[in-house]
Amino acid sequence: MKNLLLAASLLIPGMLFAQKKDMTPKTFDLVVGTYTSGSSKGISVYRFYAETGKTAYLNKIDDVSNPSYLCVSADNKFVYAVNEGTQGEVSAFKFDAKSGALTFINKVSTLGADPCFISIDKAQKSLFVANYSGGNICVLPINKDGSIAPAVQTIRDSGHAPNKERQEKAHVHTTVLSPDEKYVMYTDLGTDKLNITRYKAGKASPLTPANPAFVSVAPGAGPRHIDFSADKKTMYLITEMGSSVIAYDYNDGKLKQKQSVSLLPDGFTGTTGAADIHVAPNGKFLYASNRGDANDISVFAISPESGMLTFIERKPSQGLGPRNFAIDPTGSFLLVANQRSDTIHTYRIDKNTGKLTDAYYKIEIGNPVCLKFVPAQ
Repeated sequence: MKNLLLAASLLIPGMLFAQKKDMTPKTFDLVVGTYTSGSSKGISVYRFYAETGKTAYLNKIDDVSNPSYLCVSADNKFVYAVNEGTQGEVSAFKFDAKSGALTFINKVSTLGADPCFISIDKAQKSLFVANYSGGNICVLPINKDGSIAPAVQTIRDSGHAPNKERQEKAHVHTTVLSPDEKYVMYTDLGTDKLNITRYKAGKASPLTPANPAFVSVAPGAGPRHIDFSADKKTMYLITEMGSSVIAYDYNDGKLKQKQSVSLLPDGFTGTTGAADIHVAPNGKFLYASNRGDANDISVFAISPESGMLTFIERKPSQGLGPRNFAIDPTGSFLLVANQRSDTIHTYRIDKNTGKLTDAYYKIEIGNPVCLKFVPAQ
């Protein structure tokens, strides 16, 4: 009898651990932002099954003009979408993760043309919007009911860079919070700068320039999107026209460049347009998309000691214009939004090598340009 009790006592902790492990989310909502100049009319939601990589259509909301970039609140109850156009706006939606239903709340001006990126702090106090053609960012407070209040601050860049067609003035592309949310960083493709601001919620002017207030990239490179390493000690920046990834040592808002790697194979002569960049959930690998004639995803290993990158492989995006992509929270699959071929293509990720293999799953949807995963309830 004593032996049986001992055996049971040894088994129970393992059983409890297994039960806890099984509670990890295996299904998610895939929220898709689009351009509405084609067949899409707004935002669509699909159920994503992380064990298989398969998706099933759930819901959509139409009459949303060019929701080209999205963010989701930390409590997963609200979705915010830019409305990219000459009269820039941002829309708020109540979100039901169980059904995938989106309910419109309100819409406000972004005080700039062609907003192309939006982010939100974890406390759900502020939204940060990048106005590409307006060359400025704006800060919009969030009310307790999830609605958006009018902007309280805007910062406009000035200047230009060598490319006379693309860099004739400021073109802000990204507004990203630092891991500790003490800073907001925003890239300016038009002036080849990555700007750094201190963030304090609730202030009349929540953003103030850091010291130093920016770092510059190579002339004509065109900085675009950024992401951080798992240990938060390295920041990675993708340059749109330079088609490169720059790694910086990061420490309390300060950046020091330590590496730059190209996304292009030797001898490449076609057009390019690097777009998105993400670190895998396990922190071991970095992925970057490139458009133009490249239409591929580059894979890099991340050194756990230095954060430096080592090239692994380059995979076709199985479509045209891989503007945005997303890695599911389990780190098992990578989904690519191919804007110019109206498809979202799924790859399986080898968590040991980082390599991608075609899962042969495809969603057909007009002009997909932003993918966000939300735990399904």
